[in-house]
Amino acid sequence: MNVQGRVAVVTGASSGIGLATATLLTEKGAKVALVARSKEKLEELSRQLPASIAIPADMTKDADIKNMIRKAKEHFGRIDILVNNAGQGYDAPIEKTDIGTLRGLFELDVVGPLIAMQQVIPIMREQGEGLIVNVSSGTALMYLPNMGGYSGLKRALVGISLTAREELAEDGIGVSVVYPYITLTNFEENTIKDLEEQEEEEAEEEEDGAFHPPDTADYLAGRILEGIESGEAEIFAHEWMKNLG
Repeated sequence: MNVQGRVAVVTGASSGIGLATATLLTEKGAKVALVARSKEKLEELSRQLPASIAIPADMTKDADIKNMIRKAKEHFGRIDILVNNAGQGYDAPIEKTDIGTLRGLFELDVVGPLIAMQQVIPIMREQGEGLIVNVSSGTALMYLPNMGGYSGLKRALVGISLTAREELAEDGIGVSVVYPYITLTNFEENTIKDLEEQEEEEAEEEEDGAFHPPDTADYLAGRILEGIESGEAEIFAHEWMKNLG
C-alpha cells in the first residue's frame, strides 16, 4: 500500500517506535491519528506533524479504544492503516510471575490490539481495503529466561494477527505482524521487573553481550513502512531473525 494520502491510526505514538512510525508516515504523506495516554505529549506532537490529530486513549480500556477509532473515522472520513504498537514489557521467571501483573499486561498487549482490530475491520471492509499492523516482539521467536510471560503475550498477538490475515484476505484487508529486535527507546525503562538483584544483573550482562547491536526507533519505523508498502505477513527487523527459535 502506498501511504501517500492514506489515513493511519498509530497507538503508542508519544514515544519510541510509535513516535518514529507516526513521524515517518507523515513525512511520506499520510494523515495520522496519534494515540497514547498522554494528552499533552500528543497535542505537542500533533502541532509538529501536519494533518495529524491527537486522540488520548488508554489501550486497556474498551471504551477508550472504541472512542479512538470512532473519532479517527469521524475526523478523516476513513481509516486505511492501523498500527497497534502500544505495549509494555515484563521480566520475571515463570515461578515468580505475578498473575495480577500478567493479567493487566494481557489487556494492554493482547486484548487492546484485538479490540482495535474489531473496531476498524468493518470500516476497512466497507472501504474495500485496509491494512492492520500489529507490533509483536523478537522474544516471540525465542525462549528467553525471565521473559516467558511477556513472550507468551506477544506470541498470542502473532497468532491473532496471522489468523486474521487468513480470515480477512477476501475482504481486501491485510494483516501483518512486526518482530522488533532490541530497540533504543524508553521501553526497557517502562518494563515491569519482578527479578532478584542477581537475576537482573545476569540479564543485563547477557544483553550487553548480545552479538547484534540494538536498532534505532527510526530504523524499525522504516521496516514497518516497508511492510506496509509490501503487505508482507511477517515483518522482521532483520533477516537473521527468521532463523530464531
